Amino acid sequence: MKLNKLITNTQKPNLYEPGTAVMWTDKHISKQLLQVHLNENLDLASRKPETIKNTVEWLLEKSGKEKLNILDLGCGPGLYSTILAGKGHKVTGVDFSKNSIDYAKSKAKRDGLKINYLQANYLELELAEQSFDLVLLIYTDLGVLLPEDRTKLLGFIHSVLKPEGTFVFDVLNDRELPKKVTPKNWEVAETGFWKPEPYLALSESFLYDQEKVILYQHQIMDEDEKVDVYRFWTHFFAHSDLKKLMAENEWQNVEFYEDVLPGGDLFGGEHVTFTVARKKK
Repeated sequence: MKLNKLITNTQKPNLYEPGTAVMWTDKHISKQLLQVHLNENLDLASRKPETIKNTVEWLLEKSGKEKLNILDLGCGPGLYSTILAGKGHKVTGVDFSKNSIDYAKSKAKRDGLKINYLQANYLELELAEQSFDLVLLIYTDLGVLLPEDRTKLLGFIHSVLKPEGTFVFDVLNDRELPKKVTPKNWEVAETGFWKPEPYLALSESFLYDQEKVILYQHQIMDEDEKVDVYRFWTHFFAHSDLKKLMAENEWQNVEFYEDVLPGGDLFGGEHVTFTVARKKK
């Protein structure tokens, strides 16, 4: 086995140095992700059903309106969109994964719900300005975007919101940040999450303390010794960081909540900050 490439990749990379593969569009991995989304016993790709239900109730309470036109960015298989549409709201769901969108569309059809699902990269999305009452970006999506993409997305969200419209998103906060660095581990499997054929997976993480960024990295080697490197640059925020971030666009007010999710680990409960921002009149 040629180990030089693996050894090189286990050195701490420069900040935001890209990987060599993308998880969301891989045919095999996207199918595995869908199954994780739909597993009601896991808080991984999606949160548990009771948590989602309670979060939706909280979201609607914060929106302050009875009937809404809602944009659900990174909607996955439509777990939030389904509940919102079932309550009589008009919903547009957007996700990069074809498998997730196909599932969401079929479920909406089975449930007799009219939901506008779009398979798209929301960084490249074009929608009419001032058309939504509420925009959602749930499950810490904002924190995995590179700074330039984050700025672009926030500008887009501001443009599609109606005056006095509401934007709700959640991020991982910087509480106990060093503890969120995961140790090195490895896996050898005949088939599994990363590939349908045998593979070796080497996983580790790196902390960029000054930038409040942790890189979660996975190297996947197949039987032909081809190595795919998946890199997830995850940002962690204090309230002051979020205020600065939201100052890039004009918002009427910005509120923070750490009591929306149940606790239990370093990636839930008080470690997740929900932000509610309202567009000016």
